[in-house]
Amino acid sequence: MYMKITNLLLAGFLSLAAAQETMAQETSTHMARKLKAPVVESQVSLFRFIDEANYSPARTTFKLFAPKDAKAVTLRIYAEGEGGEPLKTVKMEHDGLLNYTATVDGDLKGKFYTFDTGRGECPGVFAKAVGVNGKRGAIVDLDETNPEGWATDRITEKVKMTDLVIYEMHHRDFSIDPSSGLKYKGKFLALTEPKAIDHLKKLGVNAVHILPSYDYASVDETRLDTPQYNWGYDPLNYNVPEGSYSTNPYDPTARIKEFKQMVQALHKAGIRVILDVVYNHTFNIEGSNFQLTYPDVFYRKTADGRWSDGSGCGNETASEHDPMRNFMLQSMRYWVDEYHIDGFRVDLMGVHDIETMNKIRRMFDRTFPATFIYGEGWSAGTCAYPQDKLAMKANIGRMPGIAAFGDEMRDALRGPFSDDTKGAFIASLPGNEESLKFGIAGAVSHPQVDMSKVNYSNVAWAAQPTQAISYVSCHDDMCLVDRLRASIPGITQDELIRLDLLAQTAVFTSQGVPFMLAGEEALRDKKGVHNSYNSPDSINRIDWTNLQKYPQVFSYYSNLISLRKNHPAFRLGDADLVRRHLEFLPVQDCLVAFRLKDNAGGDAWKNIIVILNSAKHARSVDIPAGSYTVVCRDGVINEAGLGSVKGSQVSVPAQSALILHD
Repeated sequence: MYMKITNLLLAGFLSLAAAQETMAQETSTHMARKLKAPVVESQVSLFRFIDEANYSPARTTFKLFAPKDAKAVTLRIYAEGEGGEPLKTVKMEHDGLLNYTATVDGDLKGKFYTFDTGRGECPGVFAKAVGVNGKRGAIVDLDETNPEGWATDRITEKVKMTDLVIYEMHHRDFSIDPSSGLKYKGKFLALTEPKAIDHLKKLGVNAVHILPSYDYASVDETRLDTPQYNWGYDPLNYNVPEGSYSTNPYDPTARIKEFKQMVQALHKAGIRVILDVVYNHTFNIEGSNFQLTYPDVFYRKTADGRWSDGSGCGNETASEHDPMRNFMLQSMRYWVDEYHIDGFRVDLMGVHDIETMNKIRRMFDRTFPATFIYGEGWSAGTCAYPQDKLAMKANIGRMPGIAAFGDEMRDALRGPFSDDTKGAFIASLPGNEESLKFGIAGAVSHPQVDMSKVNYSNVAWAAQPTQAISYVSCHDDMCLVDRLRASIPGITQDELIRLDLLAQTAVFTSQGVPFMLAGEEALRDKKGVHNSYNSPDSINRIDWTNLQKYPQVFSYYSNLISLRKNHPAFRLGDADLVRRHLEFLPVQDCLVAFRLKDNAGGDAWKNIIVILNSAKHARSVDIPAGSYTVVCRDGVINEAGLGSVKGSQVSVPAQSALILHD
């Protein structure tokens, strides 16, 4: 959106409709007025509020969005990505609209550049390639970074979000341990290796959510021989892949090409790629590219003039301001166009305003409707913007086509986020059943869910089950194994496995979008660390030998995912269908039971009954009288059948799920 044609941009930018051009003109005009810059309507067409280096062999044109009253804006050209004196220094001229521009003749490919508005050098806010540690922009021909066959690499089929099975991973966690047997440990290229792809396919996931993979600040790319770890929620250059995940952070093209190779390999396996994006804050303020180029317009301040901190990281961006809003729109569109990204997980989405999120959704509805968008429906602190205008979970109903994490189900299963030692349903504690039922229904209103007993929400917040992410664990907390050990003192290994499988059965038979943390299928642990964002590999790495130690766990996860995929009753994708076909059965404490009835979703199984028993002993449950085939019992799933039962009552083994159908 708002794109100017350059030879660095893919053909996707060329297909913008005339209506979008008009929108761009109107937005540019409004923006210039807001910043007190003169606008000539005829000159604004397809104007973008970004900086860039438009390369051609004959010349490179540079553009920077910066205040018109800046004393001097300087462009510097360097031979290397760090160190050394400038090869050339050029004074940039204001174009009379919103940008400073400069054109340098000659072939600059392979060179590096910085902008300086008098506050310090930086690569600008929209660098597409950078040198080591991201301090200088790099001049590259992006066409040369495309792997063979890239032009035909795209998953365009639009599916219901509830058809997705999302697998959240960190690049180092997944492959760094020697037990992985992967060559490119901790790198993008690990996900191109047959062993990694085969693991994901056997598990059955069809979408990989990669933790922040843009260029972030906390890992020193010049010291990769020294182990360093961070989740990456400290943005530096939003539109460039992280150098530490490439085989050579000094080569600006390596990280770009290897990221594309990763995406291509996953796409060939039928697996979509979802990028974790962190637009709600930057690593810092004074040293950020935003502040170094156009001070104060990208961030929010409180009424008394202090920096607002809704992110909990020292600052929060202002998505309601045109510069930040347009940056988000263009950045996300760039990742889809240039890197073929299939979706976005929006970090602290509750910091952003509803209007911006809806504009993002509508942009992709017009261009790449298969793009999936979901996020955290909360902030980490109070934002300097009215809460009823923020993209909070409670406001998801006003954001069609956008989903949020359902922490009601998460905490109903394992216990509150605020106290790792407290358990909930899977710890055999009563009082969490209604919250779990709400999650199973996909966070939509259901006549059998008493919202007065649901944790965190008094009313159903999702208009459709496609707007609810169902999960019990993610990177941002204890993993499931650690939480079970912390909340159930003295838990045995057998009990731990039973409860682990029980919790995931609730997630994958729910009507929302199922989501799991990488490594849970191998009974992963993180040594009890709750917030392992900068813990060493010894804490975060996945131990692949667990696949041999606990084969029953991987088998159950894989069969559970297959069960969901094979039976549309578990993924109806429509609130009215959920209310019509999902019936909760009357049960006692520490039990939740439901029936998917009348060939829900066109399912071949007429009626499916799921019973979740967290009690430490077997329980008897009344069911509609009939003849049933058991497909899940006592930690084993087999769709061909594990036996049959007749009558109006069944016995459910302790701490496990029972699934049967007629």
